[in-house]
Formats: sequence, C-alpha cells, structure tokens
Amino acid sequence: MTLILIVILIALVFEYINGFHDTANSIATVVSTKVLTPRQAVMLAAATNLFGAMWGTAVAKTITSGIVDSKVISMTSDITICVLLGAIAWNLFTWWLGLPSSSSHALIGALCGAALAASHNNWQVIMWSQPNADHWYKGAGLLWKVVVPMFLSPLAGYVLGFILMAALYITLRNQRPMKVNAFFGKAQIFSAGAMGFMHGTNDAQKTMGIIALVLLGATKAGQLANLPEWLSFLRADELEPGKIALWIKITCAVVMAAGTAAGGWRIIKTLGHKMVKLHPINGFAAEASSATVIAVASQFGIPVSTTHNISASIMGVGSAKRFNAIKWTVVERMVWAWIFTIPVTAVIAYALVRAMQAIGWVP
Repeated sequence: MTLILIVILIALVFEYINGFHDTANSIATVVSTKVLTPRQAVMLAAATNLFGAMWGTAVAKTITSGIVDSKVISMTSDITICVLLGAIAWNLFTWWLGLPSSSSHALIGALCGAALAASHNNWQVIMWSQPNADHWYKGAGLLWKVVVPMFLSPLAGYVLGFILMAALYITLRNQRPMKVNAFFGKAQIFSAGAMGFMHGTNDAQKTMGIIALVLLGATKAGQLANLPEWLSFLRADELEPGKIALWIKITCAVVMAAGTAAGGWRIIKTLGHKMVKLHPINGFAAEASSATVIAVASQFGIPVSTTHNISASIMGVGSAKRFNAIKWTVVERMVWAWIFTIPVTAVIAYALVRAMQAIGWVP
C-alpha cells in the first residue's frame, strides 16, 4: 500500500513538472509579443489548464489501455516508478537546456521501455498496431496513436500556421500596423487561453492514465483487497479499465495548474524569442493553429505533443513572413530533442527496471 501511494506521489511530481515544463508552450507567444506580462500569462495558462484537464478522458484511456498490453504484463508499482523517473529525468534535462521537448513522448517512451524490460524482452507487450476496421483514426497501439501523429500533427500545425498567417497578411495588407497590433493584442488573449485549455485536455490526461493503470494493476493483483473503507476509492473497476475516477481527474488538474503557475522561463525564451520574432498577429495565428490541431487529437484520444505543435505552428507562421525569418539552427536543436525523446526515455526506464530486477525488487 505504501509503495502505491509513493507511485501516485511521483506521478503527481511528474504532472507538476509537466505543468512548468510545458507552460511555455501555451504562453511563450503571448509573453514574447508583450500582450501579457509573464505573471498574467502564467495565471491565464494555469486557469485554462485546470479547466482543460477536466474535459474528457479519451487520451487517458489511450495511456491506460492503448500502449502496453495488460494481458502480457501488469504495470506494478515498481515498474511504474521506473516509468515516471525516466520521464522526469528527461524533462528536467531538456528544461535545463531550454529545449521544448515533449512530456507526452517522454512518458510514452518510458512506458514502453519499462514494460519491455519487465516482460523480459517480450516485444508483444507493446501494442504496436491495432487498426479499426471502420476508421483508421480509431485504431490503437503505438503506431496509430503515437508514431503516425508524432509526424502528422507538427506537419499539420506548420501548414495550418502558414496558411492562416498568409491569409491574414493578404486580408490585412492595407490596414495600418498600429490598428492590426491593437486588435490582435486583444485577440491573442483568447487564442492563448484556447491553447492553455487544449494543453490541459491532452497533457494532464497522460498522468491520469498512469495513475489509473497502476491502480488497475494493484486491484488485479489483490494488493488493495484489504483497504479500510475510507481508502476504498483507490480500487480500480476491473470491468472498466479505461474509466478514469473523478478524484484522479481533479487531483491531476489541480497539480498541473500549480506547476503551470510556477512557470518555465527557459523554454519561453527559446520559443518566444530565439526561434523567430513575433508580433501579436503572429502569436494569434500560431496559437490558433496549434490549439486546433490539439483539439482534434484530443477528440480521438491521441496523446500528441503540445510542444511539437506550437513549435511547428510558430515555424509555419514565421515562414509565411519569409522563409529566412526562422532561425533554423535553433529549430535543428529542437528537432534533435524531439527525435531522441522516445528512445532515450525508453532506455532510461528499461535500465531502471533491469537494475531493480538485478537486486531482486522486480521479478
């Protein structure tokens, strides 16, 4: 029982880090355009993250039952700790470097690596591809829910950002710059709020899924059979493995909002200043484009990267201005962080589980 509570605590630490690590995704543009002060932007992001996290559970269900096959292995508390530590280590490392990496992919990579080690290299533990007969986007598994969206969602963000920015340039080409900046300075508050809300709908749910996954495993293993009545809420309903309890949703939403309130200024500097110079109209186009992509992904339970989408949208918006407006050396560093996130976190979590097996903590 103590170990399970430790897992939940570490999961909430990950959620808190996710909050301040990914805060920059939703507020970097609104801060860099000076529409809001950093403090105002952080509070806006915290509030919208809180409401977004309470909106739906499709992504949480994917993490719970769409990546690792629970018939091959149960995600015990020990294994889940390795998952979370692997993801946390990568998040802190990239935050220290000021690189906007993906907390989503860090968690998924660590989940796959830990499950593979715990199953003694049984590759069937990872649900690679389970396409739905009616619609490809309803398929489950790593391919359809992670790998394909990992490439398509940033591409969609880039294209949508480029098209929206180009359309705004054409429509407003005869307007006075001062008037345009004044209008989009107000509009950007709403687009930044939408971005924060969508970040909550997607990112907060990943930790919800991890907590639900470990409680389901503990329930199946009988570890929660003798709980006192006041702790009975910890038992997972084995008949509904994809169901997320209300207390999990509320807890994760509040913790992510608290982490968001702490801010993530290193990454804000990279996204909002180093990559391309932004004006309110650019910030609005980038946030609106990215929020749209994330909204569609959340609807289908796809755990996409908020980081990848807003970064790609900013690139698209900058390219619409002129291609060399983007500082491609900064982009190159970011792309390498994207590429390495899943394999590195998988290796870290794999090594942690193997170490636990070596000392007898994990069978």
